[in-house]
Amino acid sequence: MQDLFHDWNGAGCPGELGNAVVLDETLRDGIQSPSAIDPQLEAKVELLHLLDELGVYQLDVGLPGAGLHQRAAIKRLAEEKRDAKLRIKLNVACRTVVSDIAPAAELQQETGVPLEVYAFIGSSPVRQYAEEWDLAFIEKQSVEAIQFAVQQGLAVTYVTEDTTRSKPDDLRRLFQSAIEAGARRLCLCDTVGHATPEGAAALVRFAREVAGPGIGLDWHGHNDRGLALANALAAGAAGATRLHGCAAGIGERVGNTASDQLLVNLKLLGHPVYGPRDMGKLCRFVELAARVTGHTLPVNYPVAGSDAFRTATGVHAAAIIKAQKKGDHWLADRIYSGVPAGEFGKEQQIEIGPMSGLSNVKHWLARHEIPADEPLAKAVLSRAKASNRTLTESEVAQIVRDLRSEARS
Repeated sequence: MQDLFHDWNGAGCPGELGNAVVLDETLRDGIQSPSAIDPQLEAKVELLHLLDELGVYQLDVGLPGAGLHQRAAIKRLAEEKRDAKLRIKLNVACRTVVSDIAPAAELQQETGVPLEVYAFIGSSPVRQYAEEWDLAFIEKQSVEAIQFAVQQGLAVTYVTEDTTRSKPDDLRRLFQSAIEAGARRLCLCDTVGHATPEGAAALVRFAREVAGPGIGLDWHGHNDRGLALANALAAGAAGATRLHGCAAGIGERVGNTASDQLLVNLKLLGHPVYGPRDMGKLCRFVELAARVTGHTLPVNYPVAGSDAFRTATGVHAAAIIKAQKKGDHWLADRIYSGVPAGEFGKEQQIEIGPMSGLSNVKHWLARHEIPADEPLAKAVLSRAKASNRTLTESEVAQIVRDLRSEARS
């Protein structure tokens, strides 16, 4: 491999990224998208199993304080995890109020499944101003909620909403009070997609210095500036050990970090958990999650999009075909792709269109066991060049039939 291309990315996961795991929020923050549909319970159960197979560490199963419907879904998912003996862990989201946390304690007691509470409250000056809160109120609310959760036998992660726009002194005070009250993790939130990768890393380093080595750090990011994935990777490299995301990047406004793209990048970076894992179910997870939440994947969506491994361009196709003729699948999967299709249960697709060359046509004919004589291949290419788009399989087949019919007559 080193002889065939130089990897400027370096070897392995940068910084501390190798210690990070993925926490999926599709069934909580994902369905808070204003366009989202809350999936049927059967679909949620299938998503739970797919995430477990993909090695995702934890799934946020919702807000137990949001009503009986949410509570019933959380209970069913907890029972499925228990009965199917799944490895994936579960957490719930709660406001820093006792009335939100009490249902989580009841569900944990009823199912026997540990439910980590992610207790959230806004911390930035703009939130304080809009809500008419002062820091003393936020601190009091947080401490009382965390202490109650701990008394109920719940593990607690303290979530400061809008962390990326919060003052260092405010965060220091809130973090220290939360830890003293029993929180074992801190979740740093880029709630409105404000951060850059440099800012994400700086915030994680600050939180690590305040919290000390015994407290875990989460990163939760949104994609308003198109930087969510880059921010999550930067946060992981700086020391955040749980990286949050949603399938296909769904979520409020323009969405969250895409958990599937996190998995793709962690695998390609040789992550000790995700690097060796079979990611053949990744596309099924993304496609199912998008469909059952009412979303449509863009054709150019990474890995799972319909165009991800298609090409009709002559130069690109020729290089792939030459690699295939060498009998080298590894090479064919990488010659014109930064993501090897085979690692994710997909394959390279060579098609025919106005930008194609003769090699595209010959490859198509050979794949369909049609003798690829030069006149036929050139005639098909001529028809394709007259088109304004890539031809479908049926259209190419019809062109071949038409040309053969013309030749006979």
